Amino acid sequence: MTTAPGQTAAVDRTWTVGQVARTFGISVRTLHHYDEQGLVVPSGRTASGYRLYDHGDLERLSTVVGYRRLGFALEDVRDLLEADGPGRLAHLRRQQAAVRARLAQTADLAEAIEHALEAEMQDRPATTEDLRAIFGDGYSEEYQAEAQERWGQTPQWEQSQARPARFTPADWVQIKESTEAFEAELAQAVADGVDPASDEGVALADRHHASIEVYYDCSDEMHANLAELYVSDERFTRHYDERRPGLAQWLHDAILARVARHDGGHAG
Repeated sequence: MTTAPGQTAAVDRTWTVGQVARTFGISVRTLHHYDEQGLVVPSGRTASGYRLYDHGDLERLSTVVGYRRLGFALEDVRDLLEADGPGRLAHLRRQQAAVRARLAQTADLAEAIEHALEAEMQDRPATTEDLRAIFGDGYSEEYQAEAQERWGQTPQWEQSQARPARFTPADWVQIKESTEAFEAELAQAVADGVDPASDEGVALADRHHASIEVYYDCSDEMHANLAELYVSDERFTRHYDERRPGLAQWLHDAILARVARHDGGHAG
C-alpha cells in the first residue's frame, strides 16, 4: 500500500485530502467523488469539517486506485470491493481478457499506421527532415549552397534540382544503399590491385558516371572535372580514402581513362 509522504503508515495517524491526493497521484476532486459514491469514505473530520483519512481508508483507496488503473469502471470497482474471493477472481479474469483485447486492437492500429506511413513515404517527395534522417552526417546544406554558388548558372544545376525533387524517401534509401554498395566495390578494386585504366577499371568508371546521371546529364568533360575535384578537394578525398586509402586517386585515374577512351586519348 502507498504510505503518507515521508512516513510509515500507522493505525493511529490521519491524513488530509491534500496529503492523500499527493500521495496517490490523484486529484482532490476525485477523492471527493469517491466519497460521494461511497467507494472511499474518510473515517474522520476536523473541527472545521475537513475530511481526514485513517490507515484503513488508505488501504481501501489503494485498492480502488489499483483497480481504476487496470481499467475498471467505478461500478465494477464497487462490485470487486464487495465481492468474495471467487467473485474478485472472476472480475479480474474478465478484465484481463478485456485488456488483452484492447492490446490486440492497439497492435492492429499501430500496424495500420505503419503501413499508412510507408505508403505516404512512397508517394510523396522527400523533405529536408527525411534526408537528414536517411543520410545523417552525410547530409549537409553547406555543400548544397557551395554547389549552387559554383554551378548555379548551368543546365546541370537546374537538372540536379529538378530530378531529385521528385524522389521519395524510399528512393533516397535505395540510392544510399546502392551508393554504399558501389563504393565498397570500388574499394575492393583498389585492394585487389585493379589497374584503373583496365577494362574493369573503366567499367567501374562507367557505373560511376551512370550514378551521377541520376541527378543530371554528365558530359565527359564534366566527369573529368569531377575526377579532378576528388583529388583537389580534401573533403571528397577524405570521403573516398576513408573507404580505402588511395581510392580517391584510383577513381580519378579510372574516370580519366574512361574519358580518354571516349575522345581517342585526349581527356577534355
